[in-house]
This record gives sequence, structure tokens and C-alpha cells, in this order.
Amino acid sequence: MHILKTPLNDQDILKLKAGDEVLLSGVIFTARDKAHQFFLDHNFEKINNGIIYHCGPIAQGNKIIAAGPTTSARLNYCTPELIEKYLLKAIIGKGGMDANVLGALKGRAVYLSAIGGAGVQYANKIKKIKNVYKKEFGVVEAIYEFEVKDFPLIVAMDAHGNSLYDEVYERSRAILRKL
Repeated sequence: MHILKTPLNDQDILKLKAGDEVLLSGVIFTARDKAHQFFLDHNFEKINNGIIYHCGPIAQGNKIIAAGPTTSARLNYCTPELIEKYLLKAIIGKGGMDANVLGALKGRAVYLSAIGGAGVQYANKIKKIKNVYKKEFGVVEAIYEFEVKDFPLIVAMDAHGNSLYDEVYERSRAILRKL
């Protein structure tokens, strides 16, 4: 078990291996489709060297009541560019990402898997909503800056080129070729 606090540094990232468990504390930013396009089109320096969480939280007033991960694969197209532009240290999501993202992570960042269906448990790990950006995107698509404590994650793609999803993707491709 790795206990990590943001901001993460290169040593933090390079010691992680695919399959390791992590408890993360500190600042993370939620980002779904609209946020990713915004990050590409603008300069949102607040996420420099930071962590993006693929999540569309459900808020009730000033309280987050669910904050489970959303599927990351649909953001494959822009993730390598975002890693480069913002020097991201980690991406949190579910379902994994493709080989291009794995290549972009190499030597600089990790993909951390959050548990699908555990949105209420993850919401309980959010200690503070530090800010909400781009509210005009809507509640789910807005960019939330969370302070989290002991956020449980699994290193699914590491900075050494290893991925827990390699076999899953290969088997899925084989099945699709048969259809």
C-alpha cells in the first residue's frame, strides 16, 4: 500500500507499479468531456502537475453525495496531449485507456483505477470542495477541485509501460474480430 499526498513528484510516480494499491490524499480535479475540450482549447494552469479524476459528481448543495469514476476510454483521443501540456502526474478513472495513453504516461504519470459503483464511498473521502470551475458546463460536467483523504485506488497503468488492461484489450479485440 502506497500512501501518497499531492502534489505528486516524479519519485512518487516512478515507485508505483501496475497492481499496487494507493491511498491518495490532497487535491484532485474532476474532468469529463467538456472539461477535457476546455483544457485543450485554453490554458487552465491550476491542473499543472496535477491529477484529473474522470468523474461527474452528484452534488446536493455544497455536499457531494456521489463521486464515482466514469469510463476513461472515451477520452483517449486527447489524453496524451493533456499529459504533455499540463505535465499531469495521474489520471483517475475506470476501464483503462489505450496504448497511446500508456505511451504518454511512460516516465511521467500513472493511470489509477477507481472502483466503479463506489460513488458514495468515494464521496465520503472528499473532505472539501475547494472550488468549482466552469459551472456553465452543468453540475456533472463542471470542473470540481476536491480535497480528498485516503482515496483508495489501484495503479492500473504505470510509468514503466505496464498495464493491467493489456490482456483485457487483446482479448476484447479478438472477440470483436470474430463478430
